[in-house]
Amino acid sequence: MKRYCLALDLKEDAVLIAEYEEYHRHVWPEILRSIKVACIEQMEIYRIGNRLFMIMEGNDDFSFERKEAMDSENKKVQEWEELMWKYQQALPGSNPGEKWRLMEKIFDTSP
Repeated sequence: MKRYCLALDLKEDAVLIAEYEEYHRHVWPEILRSIKVACIEQMEIYRIGNRLFMIMEGNDDFSFERKEAMDSENKKVQEWEELMWKYQQALPGSNPGEKWRLMEKIFDTSP
């Protein structure tokens, strides 16, 4: 298992943030299925203000490249991503269209 931490911002709008959270209380079953099929064992999203933080654990078969390829072929995932982009905005310094950005671990108490 490998843990990945990613960040993304939401648009600074209380109504949009509330809608985004509501969608995530009722994630479409096709999206949940696509996460599991991509070998992601656990995924959590946290928010402070408009900043999102995702913790994702993938098994040994997970890769971002494989997930991206699978998502590009899945119409429901594409529909979800397009809908979510209404609420999301790129982090400063992101490339055009870049959403979730992988974070670098800078501290760890484990040996």
